[in-house]
Amino acid sequence: MQRHLDDELKELHKDILRMGVLTQEAIFKSIEALKNRDKAQAEEVITADSKIDELELAVDEKCIDLIARYQPMATDLRFITTGMKINSDLERIADLAVDISQRVQQIVDKPILKPLVDIPKLSQIAQNMVRDAINAFVEHDVALAKSVVLSDSEADKLRNAVHDELLNDYILRDPATADRAIPLLLISRHLERICDHTTNIAEDVIYMVEAKVVRHHPEELK
Repeated sequence: MQRHLDDELKELHKDILRMGVLTQEAIFKSIEALKNRDKAQAEEVITADSKIDELELAVDEKCIDLIARYQPMATDLRFITTGMKINSDLERIADLAVDISQRVQQIVDKPILKPLVDIPKLSQIAQNMVRDAINAFVEHDVALAKSVVLSDSEADKLRNAVHDELLNDYILRDPATADRAIPLLLISRHLERICDHTTNIAEDVIYMVEAKVVRHHPEELK
């Protein structure tokens, strides 16, 4: 019976990894659409989201089925329940990539407001965090997961810098720029939320490996 469970856990592991790859692609393409002012690529991200939604439901069902059939204990149970949480966060990250793509579609046909500087930097932090969180899950790497959690503060600072610049240097000085500035402001917020969900994933990886809850307990990261 344990051998069958182990085989199915390996399949679950692959499904979550696939979910992570699709999610990373969605973030990358949404920001490329912004940088290249590519409405078609933005639409591609929006259309592809249905595949991620289907996979998210399939993974959830598989997790529930495994618990019902095998009644796993300890490490196996933590892996399955953590998988469900990570699956949910990845789906939400993909939704945020869709949100970014929708904001891109709002501004691609309008004159460029300003050169993009901090948003691509924030996007790179978000993409690196997602990549590292998934690798931490795959490798059961607690040190890497902790580094992801600690990276979130840098994302917050960049998001605040984008917000302050767009609000103070553009919207308040010239309200006519709002229709181009607000979508950029929202994109920075979506990226910051991606980092928040990725932090959740990293915290769940730490719990999965060490049975240690670090959420709301930063001292546990030391």
